[in-house]
Amino acid sequence: MEALNFYSPLVADQLRTGRKTATIRLGDKSGKYRKGMVVQVLVGVRYSPREKVFEAVIDKVDVKRLGELSPREIEHDNPEIRRTEEMAHFLGQLYNRAVSEDDTVTLIRFSQIKT
Repeated sequence: MEALNFYSPLVADQLRTGRKTATIRLGDKSGKYRKGMVVQVLVGVRYSPREKVFEAVIDKVDVKRLGELSPREIEHDNPEIRRTEEMAHFLGQLYNRAVSEDDTVTLIRFSQIKT
């Protein structure tokens, strides 16, 4: 089973409360994630124990330029951000490199599977 991993423990609360229902990943991830796929949503840093938050189904996978994302799409990933410039800065910090509005990103929308 594939996983969507988030590094920040702050994200776990956003996931649990339903404020975060998408992830924006740098590059084209459409080969790895597909609509209808079931994934484990995890929180934890690389090479450390991870916490399983829930299982989710992928509702939509969109590949586009960062500059083409709508404020609503960005908000689904990070409720504190709505502008593409802010998202470029945020992704730059995550990926430790310069990110521009011309970079290709993958928007992955998901829904929690209640057990």
